[in-house]
Amino acid sequence: MEQQTKWSELLRAALTEPGLILKAYSAFHGYSLGNQVAAMIQCQMRKIEPGPINTYPGWQKLNRQVRKGEKAIWLCMPLTRKIKDKDSKDEQTIITNFVWKPHWFVLSQTDGEPVEMPQMPEWNKDRALAALGIEEIPFTDTNGNVQGYAQKREIAISSIAAMPHKTLFHEVAHVELGHTSESDFKDSEITPKNLREVEAEAVAMLLCESLRLTGAEFCRGYIQSWLRGDVIPEKSAMKVFGAADRILKAGQEG
Repeated sequence: MEQQTKWSELLRAALTEPGLILKAYSAFHGYSLGNQVAAMIQCQMRKIEPGPINTYPGWQKLNRQVRKGEKAIWLCMPLTRKIKDKDSKDEQTIITNFVWKPHWFVLSQTDGEPVEMPQMPEWNKDRALAALGIEEIPFTDTNGNVQGYAQKREIAISSIAAMPHKTLFHEVAHVELGHTSESDFKDSEITPKNLREVEAEAVAMLLCESLRLTGAEFCRGYIQSWLRGDVIPEKSAMKVFGAADRILKAGQEG
């Protein structure tokens, strides 16, 4: 894993191992989805019991000590720098790159005082849409095969959609992935339709599994039908994890 790990490899693992995302989210939900998958894979490879993770100093503050000889878990961290806005002269932080660092240890790698298990955050659709600035509008498409659609920052879900939550995630993903705004910019790179569908459905799969909702198995089949034997590009995998993270965080309290 470590420095050679690619987002496309993490996403492929999520696609090919049913239940991986749920296990990862349950154990590591305080971290990004990509890091959750990375941590879970490392735990499986090393036969470490998954659980809360923290840095060496972080465990010490909780009166726990990392056992001698334990190897750290690698997670991906953003490299940032501050730039000044030309108009307001305010500073803003931007991400310039990502780097893998071995700074974290799982609870089962430590000894000491008992630690309270973090609660799984609840997710709310209305809270998520409001936070993301997405409006749900009435569904007006007369094609009975259409379950939902997205345009600009609006989504519509059919009242007879087989799995409304999965369709909702798929359409919100189209918005968050930037698919609905691509046509507004003549000089932008337009994502091919098959890749748009793969990206949106991959986000839906990550969300379905994280939130213990049905539909992940249908997502996998849908993704494979659009991939047609191809692999998900690294850039797309990064977009998928990023969009899924934003949608999850937008729907959580606090």
